[in-house]
Amino acid sequence: MNVKLVEPPLCSSATTTVFVGRNRRGNWVAREQSGIFGGLFVSRAHALKYALFENGHHPGAIVEVSREIELDIPSTHT
Repeated sequence: MNVKLVEPPLCSSATTTVFVGRNRRGNWVAREQSGIFGGLFVSRAHALKYALFENGHHPGAIVEVSREIELDIPSTHT
């Protein structure tokens, strides 16, 4: 899968930014910027495919991070 990973455009606020990277255990993580959605994946390709699907197929809004990233989804429980 060839996806060009660039910084998201500042003018497109409707596009959902998704971060892709590895967690401290070496698993691939895809996580929406605000933590609204995300998942753990066995490969980079699977994480990128999920990110593209969830953000409406906007490869420019996928940011691959070099630092560790954790799947930190906020709880909906009150």
